[in-house]
Amino acid sequence: MAKNEDIKNGVIFPAGDKNEAYQKFFTGQSYLQGLVSDPDVSVGVGNVTFEPGCRNNWHIHHDGFQILLVTGGEGWYQEDGQPARRLHPGDVVVTKDGVKHWHGATKDSWFSHIAITAGTPEWLEPVDDAHYNALD
Repeated sequence: MAKNEDIKNGVIFPAGDKNEAYQKFFTGQSYLQGLVSDPDVSVGVGNVTFEPGCRNNWHIHHDGFQILLVTGGEGWYQEDGQPARRLHPGDVVVTKDGVKHWHGATKDSWFSHIAITAGTPEWLEPVDDAHYNALD
């Protein structure tokens, strides 16, 4: 059994439905619960839940940023050229405009974060399995 499996039922906010709109940018299964999508507000806010081993592709936010508020489980965050950072509940990640990065669950744990995002994402290549599997 995976660690933190109770996260699949939601932590603070519901886990949401399968993240089909963005599935092509993820390895593994994620879930998305939109929290703020008001055209008069310049940021989107969503609760993203990752099954163990799930991660998004490398990506860049243009003309904006992304803030991750970790709410449950264990995950990874990595900026291009930097070591991966293990994430736990209560961690905060700020990704500035134009920084190539990825984030997702560890191999053996569910993971969830609130994503506060502004700007336009540019989705890039998947995180290589060998690179991901070497993380500990």
